[in-house]
Amino acid sequence: MTTTPVRTAAPVARGPVSAALLSVLTGPEDTPEAAYRELASAVENAVETTQEVLADEDVQLSLFLLYLLHYGPAEFVTGDREWDPELLRIRAVLEERFERELREQVPMPDPMPQDGAELVDTMFALTGGEEKPTLATWLARHPSEEILREFLIHRSIYTLREADPHSWGIARLRGRAKAALVEIQSDEYGGGRPERVHATIFAQSMRGVGLDDTLDHYLDLVPAPTLASMNVMSLFGLHRRLRGAIAGHLAAFEMTSSIPNKYYGRAFRKLGHGTDVTHYFDEHVEADAVHEQIAARDLAGALAQDEPELLEDVLFGAAACLYVDGLMGDHMLECWSSERSSLRADDAARAAL
Repeated sequence: MTTTPVRTAAPVARGPVSAALLSVLTGPEDTPEAAYRELASAVENAVETTQEVLADEDVQLSLFLLYLLHYGPAEFVTGDREWDPELLRIRAVLEERFERELREQVPMPDPMPQDGAELVDTMFALTGGEEKPTLATWLARHPSEEILREFLIHRSIYTLREADPHSWGIARLRGRAKAALVEIQSDEYGGGRPERVHATIFAQSMRGVGLDDTLDHYLDLVPAPTLASMNVMSLFGLHRRLRGAIAGHLAAFEMTSSIPNKYYGRAFRKLGHGTDVTHYFDEHVEADAVHEQIAARDLAGALAQDEPELLEDVLFGAAACLYVDGLMGDHMLECWSSERSSLRADDAARAAL
C-alpha cells in the first residue's frame, strides 16, 4: 500500500480574493504588508458585494485554501502559514459572512425539539427523505463512464480526507457524545488497519476508473457547491463554539449515507466495474447502517441531552449538511440531465483530465 500522493502545483485563482490569497501563500515567507492589505481589501469588497457566498467561486476557493493550511499537505505554500495572524483575521471575515448566510438559508424544523429524545425523532424525520435519494437513483438508472468519473472527481475533494473534518470535534466533546464520535471515526479510519481506511479505499476506486488519486488533483475542476460542502465541515469542525453543529453534521451525514451508496455501487457494477471500484460504496452500505443509530442516538441525541444549550446547533449542523450537500447534488443532476458536464468549463483546469 502506498501513501496518497500530494498536489504540488498551486490552483488557478477564481477572482481577486483567491488571486491575492495565492500571492501571499506562494510568495516570500516574509510577506510584505502591502500584500496583506491587498488581500484584506479584496475580502472586504467580496463580503460587501457578493450576493450569494455559497455559490461564489472566488470566496469558496479562498475558504478552502485557508482551511487547507490546517489539514495539509499544501506543498505550494511557502513557509508555515497555519497560524499566520493576518490570514486568521481574514478567514474570520469570510467565515462570518459564510455562517450568516448558512443560518439565513438553511431551513430549520418547526417546531423545534425540546430535548435529546425529541431531537432524535426530529433527526430521523429530517433525514427520512433520503430513503430514495434523487442523485443516487438517477445515477443507477443512467450510468456512463464520463458521468461516474465526474461524480468521483466531485467526491474526491472531501473523500480523500474522509472523516478528517469531523475529527476536529473529538477534543471538543465529552462523555457519551465523545465516545460515539470516536466509535464512528475509528471505523472511518480502518479500525487500526491502514488498508481499510475509507479514504484509502476511495483512492482505489478512483484509480480503478483511471483517475488520479492525488490529493486535490482536481481542485481546479470542481465548482463552488462542491467546495462549499467541504468548507461547511471545516467551519463547524474548527470552532469549538460550533461543536454542536459538527456533531449534527456528522449525524446527518451518516444517516443519509447507506442507501445512496447502495445505488452508487449499483451504477458502477452496471458498467462492469469490479470490487476494486465498488468496494468503497459497498463498505458504506454496511458500515453506515450501523453508524446511523450511533450517530442519531449516542452522538446527536446524547449531546443535546447532556448539553441542552447545544441542541439548536446540533440540529442546525444536520440541516446544513442536507442543504449544502443538496446544492452540490442538484448541480450535478441539473448538468447531467441536460447532457452538460458538471465540472468547471476551464481549459487549463480540464487539462487535468
